[in-house]
Amino acid sequence: MDLLNTLVDKGLRRELPTREEALAVLATPDDELLDVVAAAGKVRRQWFGRRVKLNYLVNLKSGLCPEDCSYCSQRLGSKAEILKYTWLKPEEASKAAAAGVAGGAKRVCLVASGRGPTDRDVDRVSQTIEAIKEQHEDVEVCACLGLLSDGQADRLRSAGADAYNHNLNTSEGTYGEITTTHTYADRVDTVRQAQAAGLSACSGLIAGMGESDADLVDVVFSLRELDPDSVPVNFLIPFEGTPLAEEWNLTPQRCLRILAMVRFVCPDVEVRLAGGREVHLRSMQPLALHLVNSIFLGDYLTSEGQAGQADLDMIADAGFEVEGAGTTTLPRHRADAAAGCGSHAGGGCASEAGGRGPHAGGGCGPCGDGAGAEPVAAAEVPRTPGARTDLVAVRRRGAGTDLAPNA
Repeated sequence: MDLLNTLVDKGLRRELPTREEALAVLATPDDELLDVVAAAGKVRRQWFGRRVKLNYLVNLKSGLCPEDCSYCSQRLGSKAEILKYTWLKPEEASKAAAAGVAGGAKRVCLVASGRGPTDRDVDRVSQTIEAIKEQHEDVEVCACLGLLSDGQADRLRSAGADAYNHNLNTSEGTYGEITTTHTYADRVDTVRQAQAAGLSACSGLIAGMGESDADLVDVVFSLRELDPDSVPVNFLIPFEGTPLAEEWNLTPQRCLRILAMVRFVCPDVEVRLAGGREVHLRSMQPLALHLVNSIFLGDYLTSEGQAGQADLDMIADAGFEVEGAGTTTLPRHRADAAAGCGSHAGGGCASEAGGRGPHAGGGCGPCGDGAGAEPVAAAEVPRTPGARTDLVAVRRRGAGTDLAPNA
């Protein structure tokens, strides 16, 4: 296909596709799906080889969030029967992180529900980061605490944080339809604060909330302009008790097309397959490894993932390898750019083809849980074709419980 040849050439040159080309990827028929995956796979291998970075989530504070993000099980008014607990102690969080590191995780993501951290919260998280780094000097630590106030990003970096996650989630034009308690501009501002402090920025999206193809392209192009080092792609898990309970819009084929589009638009960025992959990609998860170079190991924030060993087996069986701690994730040009602007996380403050190059909220809803989950009765029948409520399981182990984590 001329389209795919063009996109591969542009991806190898880190050149931005046109919006029409990105939309065309989402519109390709299922008969051409493997061609799309193969084309995007060439771009993925150019910049990341066959390496897969493993990330591990630790939910520091679960539930009871005052924000009204429609996709989130921790939102204001949520009736999802998720785990609810206040801040883990630093030693508890460090112990949880150790399980992920033992399973092969290179990055630990520390997440807390809420609009944003107080200065006292930043002190708590700083102590947790220090506790983790004391035990695992080389592990990357990413914080996801919501909207940041002035100076908080600098304090997190001084404590040893390597990265900060805050997703854009959807297009600016439709953002007000999923959240009313903060704005799209608030989210952009927090990502920029993290970048200004020298933290590696992590910002992505949630697909499957009823958005159009144009919305998906808009948010991915906005991410390209914002130029984060990693872009998590979450797939919504609809659950009872939230406004998006009926939104079962995704098929495995559509998920793969979305991931391919993200790779073409963000060719040299760490694209992470995040929440919802088990529910929506199901047996086609291994194909996604040809598009992404990063996944979460084990469970998410409020929902359970597949067994950690199953993740490792999937990577090996598909012919990929787990990225080692001594390997720099990002391509040299991005890592070198990061070193030049003071980031100690190995990310880039601006790629040559990024938003500042020549080609130019709530703390939940982070990388790793495109949505939360709630218990579903075994006899419940999906309301819409393709709905797999049987695959949704609320997290009952790991952080905040007495049970061993899944890693």
